[in-house]
Amino acid sequence: MKPRIYTDTSVIGGCLDSEFREPSIRLMQLFRTGRAIMVFSDLTQLELDGAPAGVHRVLDSVPEAFKESIEFTEEAADLARRYVQEGILYESKWVDAQHIALATVSRVDVLVSWNFKHIVNLERIRGYNSVNLKAGYPLLEIRTPQEVTTHGN
Repeated sequence: MKPRIYTDTSVIGGCLDSEFREPSIRLMQLFRTGRAIMVFSDLTQLELDGAPAGVHRVLDSVPEAFKESIEFTEEAADLARRYVQEGILYESKWVDAQHIALATVSRVDVLVSWNFKHIVNLERIRGYNSVNLKAGYPLLEIRTPQEVTTHGN
C-alpha cells in the first residue's frame, strides 16, 4: 500500500527555498509518480491562498490521482484543544495544533514539515503522542521530507 503523507505548507513552499529545495522536490517527485499519496488539508489550502504562483504550481504538479484532500473536523478540533490544554503548544500556535490533530485523526502514515520549532521537535512530538495515546489514537510519525526520501527516489 502506498504511504499516505500529510504535507504541510512549509514543505510545499520548501520546493522554492534554497535551504529545503532538494528534499522537498524529492518528496514531490514521490507524489508525482504515485509512489506515495500526498495528503493535504483545507487548512493547508487556506494557508496557501496568499502564496506566490510558484507555490501553487508545486501543488498543482501532483496529479489528482495521487492527492487526498481532507477537511478539518470537530474530532480534530477536540484533539487540537487537548494539545493546547496539556501545554504542548500555546493557543497562539493553534494552526500547528490543528495540523497535528488532523493528521492524527486521519491516521496518515507520516506528517512532513520543515517547522522545527512547533512540529518537527522531539519534545513536542513526544507531547503530541502522549496526548494521542491517552485519547485512544495511534502514535503519529512526524518527520522532515529528508527523512522520508532518499537520494535514490
